[in-house]
Amino acid sequence: MLLAEVAQATQRLADAGVPSPRNDAEELAAFVHGVKRGELHTVKDADFDARYWEVIARREAREPLQHITGHAYFRYLELQVGPGVFVPRPETESVVGWAIDAVRAMDVVEPLIVDLCTGSGAIALALAQEVPRSRVHAVELSEDALRWTRKNVEGSRVDLRQGDALEAFRDLDGQVDLVISNPPYIPLTEWEYVAPEARDHDPELALFSGEDGLDLIRGIERTAHRLLRPGGVVVVEHADTQGGQVPWIFTEERGWADAADHPDLNNRPRFATARKAMP
Repeated sequence: MLLAEVAQATQRLADAGVPSPRNDAEELAAFVHGVKRGELHTVKDADFDARYWEVIARREAREPLQHITGHAYFRYLELQVGPGVFVPRPETESVVGWAIDAVRAMDVVEPLIVDLCTGSGAIALALAQEVPRSRVHAVELSEDALRWTRKNVEGSRVDLRQGDALEAFRDLDGQVDLVISNPPYIPLTEWEYVAPEARDHDPELALFSGEDGLDLIRGIERTAHRLLRPGGVVVVEHADTQGGQVPWIFTEERGWADAADHPDLNNRPRFATARKAMP
């Protein structure tokens, strides 16, 4: 019976325009019935929980899947998320993967890493977990987001601070090996085209950044230059439509070398990198 209910729910979600209807129908069935997705076939007909249709209705209304279940998966992490914090996206995993490779290639014993606009803490925690001797610092401005970040970083090695990303970590100036950020980058003019899950549920502070979407990235360029040691690297996520623009913010005239853009797993331009030039 449950599999028949999942099929029916999948159709409802598809009709509502949900991008991954089958995945979400199964995730919600597993969530309500307290099993893993691969164990749905073990749920007996008599054990079907009618609350399933309540959560399907919420997803049908385009409430994010992660807000309903209360958690999001990111690389090897399970994070707590909900209203007030940006839900980490799969495309950011490739950004972090590049950063991990870059830090390992530096051959620094205890690399110093700063995550600007940390949100849920996903990037900072992934780096702390996958680069075991790294010293990871993260900053977030929003108190609403920090309620979730604090839960996620509890017990980890991440130094979490509240504040403005552009003014943060003055105590680390000129010492940092890697600066990484997934900042807000959606142009204000694009508001109506943003998926309802993000537009209506992610905090605006984490989405929009000026007329062309690049206001905060321009600020991060200066902050990264302040924080990094010569030869240190910056990694910044951006929209897939901004691939031609972001590397040009990190110019030789402003003290950068090797500015480049990189694709995500779907081969769309997703993040820019640059190295602080040697003096």
